[in-house]
Amino acid sequence: MSSFRRALPLMTAAGLLLCAWPLSGVAQEAAAAVKLAGRAVPEIDKLPAGPQRDLVQYGHDLTVRTFALIGPEVANKNMRYAGNNLACASCHQQAASKPFAMPWTGVTATFPQYRAREDDISTVEERVNGCMERSMNGKALPLGSREMKAFVAYAAFLSQGIPVGANIDGAGMMASKMPNRRANPEAGAQVYAAKCAVCHGPDGQGQRAGKPGDAKGYTFPPLWGKDTFNNGAGMNRLIMATRFVKHNMPLGATFDATQLSDDEAYDVAAFMLSKPRPVRAHLDRDFPARWNKPVDSAFPPYMLGATADQHRFGPYPPLVEMQKQMADELKAKAAAARAAAAK
Repeated sequence: MSSFRRALPLMTAAGLLLCAWPLSGVAQEAAAAVKLAGRAVPEIDKLPAGPQRDLVQYGHDLTVRTFALIGPEVANKNMRYAGNNLACASCHQQAASKPFAMPWTGVTATFPQYRAREDDISTVEERVNGCMERSMNGKALPLGSREMKAFVAYAAFLSQGIPVGANIDGAGMMASKMPNRRANPEAGAQVYAAKCAVCHGPDGQGQRAGKPGDAKGYTFPPLWGKDTFNNGAGMNRLIMATRFVKHNMPLGATFDATQLSDDEAYDVAAFMLSKPRPVRAHLDRDFPARWNKPVDSAFPPYMLGATADQHRFGPYPPLVEMQKQMADELKAKAAAARAAAAK
């Protein structure tokens, strides 16, 4: 019997129900469709002067100059919430407005939402703090802080005009099919040297805008080492990193004007993720429902009978199919339980 079949009796279908639960509690209308590509980005300068504009502007500044305002080198030690000198915009490009670069446009129209990592409904604020603790390798912002309010206000500003529950084309990252093979970090090293090192450095440590200790961050961020995202960040998953690299890298690439092949993106992302980075404790607590843990989550427990190496470097298509079987069995068991209870 496979390991995931043995695990089924130990799990519940609560996450399956949460995934499908309509937050409004009323009959659902057809969701509006919103396309971010070509959509005008709102201009902060057009807001009337006052507290709201000030807060939105601060949210924008926190996004693009995170290191200078809440980074580990700022003078006020009480404001050192980020644990590295990245900016939110290091990943959420163009001040979190670029389509398919994990934009915040539409975020306040899609949250609260089910999050598999917590197996629960999460708020925008909780999502912000997830990034603070993982991608920024830092600590959570107080929910009532001006910084948290600014992040939420800026996301809401970018999201204006997008109806709640909309289907947003350009949110997250562009899906792409993973090569059905183990990624090759050695081949990725060659791609990195040819197409990435000019910005991020041959040693992956990026290019400082100033010098260590001056809270000026990076012109181009480090990709591994002590001053980057930790191993609990979503970007530490190979499928996610491959999709980001494919549609946003090298500098100037977009979802509709890529510069790398699928194989190049896959291998160079594996090369990046093969390097050391900060370690987050208690990753075994992530994805507590287990059945919906992403197959590229390279940390235990593993539910599909595959090796740690396969979860880290692939091939992924067989794991995706096994996970689908797990979900189908859970759905069937939940449906049978409902039918029995209705008799």
